[in-house]
Amino acid sequence: MRASLISLVFLLFSQTVWSAAKIEHWQTAQGSRVYYVQTEGLPMADIQVAFDAGSARDGAQLGIAALTSALLDTGAGDWNADEIAQRFESVGAVVGSGISDDMAWVSLRTLTDQKLFDKALETLQAILTRPAFNEADFQREKSRTLAALKQREESPAQIARIAFYKAIYGDHPYAHPSDGIIETVSGFNADDLREFYRKYYVAANAIVVIVGDLNRKQAEQTAERLVADLPAGQKPEPLPEVTMPLKATQRHTDFPSSQTHVLAGMPGTYRKDDDYFDLFVGNHILGGAVLVSRLFNEIREKRGLAYSASSSFMPMFRKGPFVMSLQTRNDQTQEALEVLNKTLQDFIEKGPTETELTAAQKNITGGFAMRFDTNKELVNYVAMIGFYELPLDYLDTFQQKVEQVTAASIRDAFKRRIDPQLLQTVTVGGNQAKSEK
Repeated sequence: MRASLISLVFLLFSQTVWSAAKIEHWQTAQGSRVYYVQTEGLPMADIQVAFDAGSARDGAQLGIAALTSALLDTGAGDWNADEIAQRFESVGAVVGSGISDDMAWVSLRTLTDQKLFDKALETLQAILTRPAFNEADFQREKSRTLAALKQREESPAQIARIAFYKAIYGDHPYAHPSDGIIETVSGFNADDLREFYRKYYVAANAIVVIVGDLNRKQAEQTAERLVADLPAGQKPEPLPEVTMPLKATQRHTDFPSSQTHVLAGMPGTYRKDDDYFDLFVGNHILGGAVLVSRLFNEIREKRGLAYSASSSFMPMFRKGPFVMSLQTRNDQTQEALEVLNKTLQDFIEKGPTETELTAAQKNITGGFAMRFDTNKELVNYVAMIGFYELPLDYLDTFQQKVEQVTAASIRDAFKRRIDPQLLQTVTVGGNQAKSEK
């Protein structure tokens, strides 16, 4: 009966929980960084505990971070997976976990009624501090992962993405897919996961994010309770810098499909980059605002070469990818690529028009507040701010930073940061010559 409590409460109190999020920050006795935003009117809390334990920490064991994260809630403390699920269900709480290239996280959404909150928090603490990594659970999750990796080989989009990351990152830890490859995952045992957990799931490597209807004292007690039983440990060494490609390359993989997947790009920007806002707003014009972007207009509207075409910057701790993407008929691949490259080249050389810039700024700032209109959405942004150690007023100054961008600053940033002579292009699809017959 309580399983639907959160949904019901959310519907009853669906008004905006964010106006100008005041982020408070401190450290626990164990050395974990805490980021806290108090919201009122909604008797709920969203909690996220994140670690510098994403796939970039896999080392030679590609996929170990993802499998470790997946096993956390399959058994912990005195409870098996079913018992853990039942404990959360009984208090209407929702738990989740996941990884990115940079981080691994466990999240909890719970009501703040003391009895319900305490039970949910106790269960989360066990997942964080006493995961079992039981053999049966490990074998089941490993088999599931291997099946998914095998299925991935049948997806041209996934094949293209893997090849693209390898092309732009080479031997850097960002180069491999986060879920690993069959050759490495098939060799894992449960002790490998335990060792990865012991190394990275430590207090010094953790941040705790709390957003919701808890006062400062309650937030402090919650954070201390969650990490108290973690070993202090230490943060891992920072990831190596990304090495830029030496020259442009183009790689094609044959796949029996009528459409070719096209990805083109290079290492782009990182979270603390001084050029971030110029690149962000500029990309909105180039290909981020899909239906009104330059790429969409040139490739779809004017020539009908693809259903859609887009571009994006994905900032990470080190330079995340800048990528342009489209799908097109096999026999149109070369023409689509030529238009893609020319559109990028023109944008780098000339930058946006004042009309394009004004429209982009209005579009970005106009919908900005809607990105944080629930605790659940806000906690993800605060976690990003905390993990990458961005200024605590990041959300307050975001719109101002966007409005300060000029056409000249966009052109300057793109000229310095995106070099068409280093563009890495990956295509996956049917043979063009055969398609033309």
